[in-house]
Parts: sequence; C-alpha cells; structure tokens
Amino acid sequence: MIESKVYHLLEGAKKARGTAVIIDVFRAFSLECYLYGMGARLIRPVGSVEEAWALHEKIPGSVLIGERHGIRCDGFDFGNSPYQVSLKEESIRDRIVIHTTSAGTQGIVNASGADEILTGSFLNARAIAEYISSSYSAGPRPISLVAMGLSARENTDEDELCAEYIQALLRGEELPDLEEKLDALRYTSGARFFKPELAEHFPKEDFDMCIRHDIFPFVLRIGKDELGYFSERIDVIK
Repeated sequence: MIESKVYHLLEGAKKARGTAVIIDVFRAFSLECYLYGMGARLIRPVGSVEEAWALHEKIPGSVLIGERHGIRCDGFDFGNSPYQVSLKEESIRDRIVIHTTSAGTQGIVNASGADEILTGSFLNARAIAEYISSSYSAGPRPISLVAMGLSARENTDEDELCAEYIQALLRGEELPDLEEKLDALRYTSGARFFKPELAEHFPKEDFDMCIRHDIFPFVLRIGKDELGYFSERIDVIK
C-alpha cells in the first residue's frame, strides 16, 4: 500500500514534495493527454501568456494553446477545449504545443519543491498509479496529489475526486460508485459545460471527454531544459 497526501490549489503545489501529481481535470491535463493521443511531438507548459509568445518566437511552427478564465488567449490557435482541438487534429500532429492555463500549468511552475512532477487527470489515472507503484519499489518517498481547482484559487469537485481516485488506486483499491460520482459532476463544477451561453468556450463535449477514465496507457512527466518546462509521454500500460 502506498500512502499519499492530497494538497490543494496554488499553495498546495508549493507544498508538494517527492513525486507530485498536478491534477487539472477540466481541462488542462485532460487536454494534454488528448494532444499526445493526436500525435503532438512535445508539449511545453508555461506560466504566463507573455512566456508563451516568447517561446513561440523561438520555436517556429509551434501551436499556441491557452486560456484565462476559460477563454482562449488573444491570438492563440486554440483555447483549452479538447473537443475544439479534436476538430482540427491534423494541426497538432508532429508539432510542438505551447500550453498555458489558469490552473494546471500554474501548478507545474510552482511545484519547485517536488523531485518529480506528473500531470494528472482521469484519462490516465491508472497509468499514473502504476507508474508510481513500479518506481516506489526503488525506495519510499512522499507522494503529493495536488488538486488545482478553479483558476488555482477555488476547490473543485472534479479535481478532488480525481485525487481520491488516484489515492484508491495507489492503495490497490477501486473507488466505489465512480461512474455515478463522475456523472454527478455535470450538476456541480461541470455545470458550465451545459450552459448554452458558454458553449463557445465550454462546449458540452468537453465534459464527456474529460470524465472518461483510464483510456490512455501513459503518464506525462515534466522535464526542464534550456527552453523551459516540457512534458514527455512515458508509456506504462502495455
């Protein structure tokens, strides 16, 4: 059994130690799973819009994806919607993506006390648990699950539930009534995806795409080089 601790929001990211799983279900790290599924060559998460533009100038042909308050950043190719990106999947294949969001990518840049950072979502939760379990045998270490919430300032049901699910998997258990709990999100923190007046930025298809669980066999591990942070795909489940 592997013990883990759940942290919350931006302050939680700053407290994370050992292996940190930065969780953003709606929608940053669900989207990044889909981007790799679409054949992205590499994803580079950044903290600010200004950093994204600066990096875009250094990487010709890169794709700019990002949001603030859920709305696509001015001049970017896409907002944070996996559904909208999926409609132009060919524009992602074999390209470098620069990604900035209000919550998830902020968690990455603030988890400076962690030895290792993974991104977290329902889509690859079981792969995350298996990755941690396989590497844990080399020696126990802190496992920090950080639920980033809404704009990294307000707890949200989906990120808390994802942390609870990963915790259960790390203990070798299943989370009771998971499907019912996932569906219930449409009436709480997922309700914005079903408001017609918000459909331009929060299409209803995003909800179903983000609450699917255990469909990707890889983890996304954060690295850093001379250009900044990047996420690398590591296949776990054969």
